[in-house]
Amino acid sequence: MNEKRLPSLSKDRLPAVIESILFVADEAVEISLLSRALRRSADAIEEALAELETRCAEGGTRLQRTRDTVQLVTSPDSGPYVERFLGLESRQRLSGAALESLAIIAYRQPMTRAGVEQIRGVNSDGAIASLIARGLVEEVGRGAGPGRPALLGTTLRFLEHFGLSKPDDLPPLPADGSILDLAEGLVEAGAEADAEDETPEEETVEDEEAATTG
Repeated sequence: MNEKRLPSLSKDRLPAVIESILFVADEAVEISLLSRALRRSADAIEEALAELETRCAEGGTRLQRTRDTVQLVTSPDSGPYVERFLGLESRQRLSGAALESLAIIAYRQPMTRAGVEQIRGVNSDGAIASLIARGLVEEVGRGAGPGRPALLGTTLRFLEHFGLSKPDDLPPLPADGSILDLAEGLVEAGAEADAEDETPEEETVEDEEAATTG
């Protein structure tokens, strides 16, 4: 059976076509799959993604990347309204222990549980289990040491939680500080993200009161 002939795809049109594909995709899409499907080089796909990321920055969606995948998500400031529309409950805040563990994994990934505990100085099994259950951390491979321990890395959900487009958007490590100093910053970022989720609810209550008294 002959393959359906597709319209000519210009360089200028490529970002829009990629956006359409990401819009209908149920999950993150591999860059290599985009390259094969659109019959464009990896460099051409990367260039189109960069342009699409710039376009999205001014709208209600964002381009999120991790490793070799990419997906289209709602912008952080639109998140609370989308959650309300979908009837989703507001996310629970992460504990300080979980955020410390998450910061260590985010900046030193791939990281083993033992490596996290060595930096924190305490058992981190519960904190890491919580991060995995929340979809913020996942196993990305196996170490070469005795027993081949699991290597942990962050997920696209992690980027969405903190309003990041890609792992490289994390603040740089301080030259004169420790990883735990940076973890404190991530704790603050997490608190700010949760506070942003609560703001629309407060505004809505005020709006409803105004409508009632008006």
